[in-house]
Amino acid sequence: MIPIVRHAFTAILFGLLITILILVITFFAFPIDDWRLIYTYNIGDVPFVLFIISVPVIIGSVFGITTGLFWRQRFYRINRQLDELAKGHNVTFDDEPYRELQQIQYYVEQVQEKIRKHTEHAQRLATERAHEREKSLQEIVVQERNRLARELHDSVSQQLFAASMMMSAINESADEIDPSVNKQLNLVEKMIHQSQLEMRALLLHLRPVALKGKSLQDGVKELLVELKQKVPLTIEWKVEEFALDKGIEDQLFRILQESVSNTLRHAEASSLHVMLIERDDTIILRVVDDGVGFDTSQVRTTGSYGLSNMKERAYEVGGTIKIISLPNQGTRLEVKVPSLRKGNDNDD
Repeated sequence: MIPIVRHAFTAILFGLLITILILVITFFAFPIDDWRLIYTYNIGDVPFVLFIISVPVIIGSVFGITTGLFWRQRFYRINRQLDELAKGHNVTFDDEPYRELQQIQYYVEQVQEKIRKHTEHAQRLATERAHEREKSLQEIVVQERNRLARELHDSVSQQLFAASMMMSAINESADEIDPSVNKQLNLVEKMIHQSQLEMRALLLHLRPVALKGKSLQDGVKELLVELKQKVPLTIEWKVEEFALDKGIEDQLFRILQESVSNTLRHAEASSLHVMLIERDDTIILRVVDDGVGFDTSQVRTTGSYGLSNMKERAYEVGGTIKIISLPNQGTRLEVKVPSLRKGNDNDD
């Protein structure tokens, strides 16, 4: 039952009870000789019984609807504030709140402050862990990853490139070959091309993922420029300059690497757009491709290590991640992280 109907029904019922109580007391104090007068007596042109019933119903309806509208407006304000709080937005409070809601607004402010402090603490811990990881990174691990990536690039990647060139030359001069064989040769060429993309994605994983003293913006630009030189994709980016804590930089860069790797391996895309901006104290990382896309509901059912890993990295710095994808309509990944650096600038 909606609040307005509930308030109106309660007011009507209360009015009827009060009316009945007054009538009982009146008839008990001033008894009448002929009770038939109750049914025959009129007030104006309205029978007495109908008048007695309709008055509390009308007054109760007006009072109940007015009260219901009054409280529905206040409940709407509370609902709006809680919705903003649940979505991670800054809650907008009334300058002069209703007196009835002052206590509730105070508690909402307290909850928002606790969430802000928790997010700030999580980001601080992420920054400390990032520094610790950089300090404790073993050089032997970095060297081994570089050696493996170098060997794959110099051997397997070069061989795939040579095979791709040979298949292209064969297909260009395959006018007299049987159409069925020509179709198979084209399929082999596509498989080699896909293997090259898989190899580039693998090399992207093997590279050291730390920014190594560079800012996030410099790391993003360097990564995309290198991809643009090696991958047959139209790559565009919009990267704005702003300061970030080391922990947030590290996690966002890892999310970008994971997303780009998924695009190379699975999307079959022809274009990739990356955006890194700051708006309203919120850091936004957006990666969009025009590939084959996928069914997000099926991914939630079966699970995906890469997507789960990106979500964990976003949550670790108090952020949110949204992935929108439809079959044959591309994929859009967006990460939003609240920026609390302004409150910590004095500590730098």
